[in-house]
Amino acid sequence: MSSPTVSQDWSINVDRVRKSFKLDDGKELVAIEEVDLKIGKGEFVALLGPSGCGKSTVLRLVAALDNATHGRVTVEGRDPLELSRAHRLGVAFQDHALLPWLTIHDNIALPFKVAGRQVDEARVAELLALVGLTGFEKARPKQLSGGMRQRVSIARALVLRPDVLLLDEPFGALDAVTRRHMNVELQRIWSESKITTLLVTHSVEEALFLADRVIVMSGRPGRVIKSIDVPFARPRSPDVQRTAEFHHLADELTLALEPEGLH
Repeated sequence: MSSPTVSQDWSINVDRVRKSFKLDDGKELVAIEEVDLKIGKGEFVALLGPSGCGKSTVLRLVAALDNATHGRVTVEGRDPLELSRAHRLGVAFQDHALLPWLTIHDNIALPFKVAGRQVDEARVAELLALVGLTGFEKARPKQLSGGMRQRVSIARALVLRPDVLLLDEPFGALDAVTRRHMNVELQRIWSESKITTLLVTHSVEEALFLADRVIVMSGRPGRVIKSIDVPFARPRSPDVQRTAEFHHLADELTLALEPEGLH
């Protein structure tokens, strides 16, 4: 139970939110129903759920890319659109969305120009170093591997020092080996900034390796059905994924993801 005073400390507060869409035939499709999700400042939370459960819908609401039908979403106590307009939200998707005609340096620097600010060259250099791409400033996206492009996308999302980082399946298109490597990289990058982070993923192992807490959603209409505090100390070595406790938690989460009736 949180008092109203304490609740103001939440960095992300999704309060009994419903989101529905009108279909072409006039019927209503309910994507998520009565979703409650509260994320503390500096917390890394992973959102798991079956395909079509509304995970990305929740992230889009927090990112001010969509509006709730009922309920309320706040970020740092304010409307997400207010933070978005102030360039206080960092977002990275599965599609890195880098501009192919710009160099890596200019892709990372782009948010400064969009915000009408002078490019902070020291900050761009700091982010290039943070994501391990110093020396690739003049390269174009097509000259980088998929994992490197995703690192550029994350650097771009962080360059304006946002209050919140939102990641929607950022490594979903990568092969298994590269994805594991990127999980280690993201943990390192996050550890440097300790920024409030919401990660949408299909991968139980990725969620457990990266997050402080894992939230599980049901099938559509999506509801929060489980929350697990991840007990592993940071920094986490990939070896943690071979422990009995990791496998036990992975089994528990996998079971929670199964359709009702298959348990």
